[in-house]
Amino acid sequence: MDLLRHLRHFVLVARELHFGRAAELLGMAQPPLSQSIQRLERELEVELFDRSRRQIRLTTAGELLLGEAEELLAGEGRLRNLMRQVRAGVLGVLRAGVPPDTPAVRLHALLDRLAERAPGLDVELHELTSGEQLRMLAERRLDVGLVHHPVEAEGLRFGAPVDVPLGVLLPRTSPLARQREVELAALAGLDLVTAPRATAPGWHDHLLEVCRRQGFPATRVRPAHNPEFLFGLVLAGGAVAIEPATTARREPRIAWRPITGTPLLKRTSAVWPERSAHPAAPMFAQVSAEVSTDAEPAAGTPPQEPTQRPWPVLFDAPG
Repeated sequence: MDLLRHLRHFVLVARELHFGRAAELLGMAQPPLSQSIQRLERELEVELFDRSRRQIRLTTAGELLLGEAEELLAGEGRLRNLMRQVRAGVLGVLRAGVPPDTPAVRLHALLDRLAERAPGLDVELHELTSGEQLRMLAERRLDVGLVHHPVEAEGLRFGAPVDVPLGVLLPRTSPLARQREVELAALAGLDLVTAPRATAPGWHDHLLEVCRRQGFPATRVRPAHNPEFLFGLVLAGGAVAIEPATTARREPRIAWRPITGTPLLKRTSAVWPERSAHPAAPMFAQVSAEVSTDAEPAAGTPPQEPTQRPWPVLFDAPG
């Protein structure tokens, strides 16, 4: 028995106290409506209407049931509305992965826009490498992630990609820093500092292959997990890094120069499981692409150079 359907019929008849008008409002014939009320009475083993008079009236059981039925139907409406919001991805918890090198300003913008579009959604961010995200997506411990391409994995959907132009990170004292752009071949003989291969295997292999083809077979590849260590290795001399312009803004002693011909772009996109996807995953993908596009300069645009050094570098004259 579809109890809720019969209760909806009962409530409308109870409000109208007229089977004909109630049937018209429900868009059904009167006989099926009368049968629905009779079935409800048989199910509950009570009489809900006094039909002995010209105009029907509610019995004591009918009066008691009316309040309970209205409350039950209102609760059903709230439940359905809640589930609609969950299906739309504006409620619940979204477990999202972001790369460790994501700038704080971009994270702030991402969370702000998500809060605007889905105020009831609890976004649980995790700082994870591309390799870790892909593994956790496969294990269903993550709902959506932001990964660096190329990606070798099946059963995934991808959001709109964002291509970020890469350049060379150099000490400001390097002669190469005096050039407006740098050819990769000019870096021959230097070490390359980059994230360990396990963090994003596809991207790591692509980077080394392009460098090799462009005349920069790195003498040695030196892994760096975090920007501070990367900066330290570059500033120590004998090594360079190939990163987005935003990375250089964290360290004033580092210069960023575009690569001639822009042979390297770091492509990033949201990714989520193709089957049984979280309803909010496509929205997260769209917002993350918008935020990344707004934050990135055009290809070949160097970061703004500081007008003066942030601190003086003084050396005592030898005695």
